[in-house]
Amino acid sequence: MENQMNEIIEHFKQLDRSLFMDTLQEFAYLDEAIPIGYEQTISQPSLVLEMTLALDLQKESRVLEIGTGSGYQTAMLAPFVQQIYTVERIKPLADQAKQRLQKAGFENIQFKTDDGSIGWKEYAPYDRIIVTAAAATIPIELTEQLAEGGTMIIPAGPPSLQQLLLLNKDADGKISKKVLGEVRFVPLKGKYE
Repeated sequence: MENQMNEIIEHFKQLDRSLFMDTLQEFAYLDEAIPIGYEQTISQPSLVLEMTLALDLQKESRVLEIGTGSGYQTAMLAPFVQQIYTVERIKPLADQAKQRLQKAGFENIQFKTDDGSIGWKEYAPYDRIIVTAAAATIPIELTEQLAEGGTMIIPAGPPSLQQLLLLNKDADGKISKKVLGEVRFVPLKGKYE
């Protein structure tokens, strides 16, 4: 576990955030969210790392990512899991992220342009689910698509300030919830606005 944590931290240090930004690249070094167009942002690096570590990724993990955005978070996850299924509702962002991630050599990512709030039922269940936009309430579709023994991280709450939640599903399908802190994410669009 600790060895993998160190590997993730090393990967994080090597990953050039500016490669996931078309504009404002001179601000890539700042530890804050930066606009990437379409009223979306690239998350602050420290939060991307925190969320990645909280997922407790395993080499055999199948991960559902809701909100591909620029692909930065996806690139943090990809080296440490078997497969990522990533959903982005904004086609130009989805297309750019796909191009970037394929150019970087990642071959374990499936892409979909759709309403991420309803997940990606076709490949469920997922061992890990990460949501990079704030839901007003936790989407039932996502908890249903989480495997037994699985973990989901999601910001939830009103637009002004959300709680970053870590959800775990036990063998009986019961969900436990832990608050990791307060965050501000762009809203999750679609069914759960």
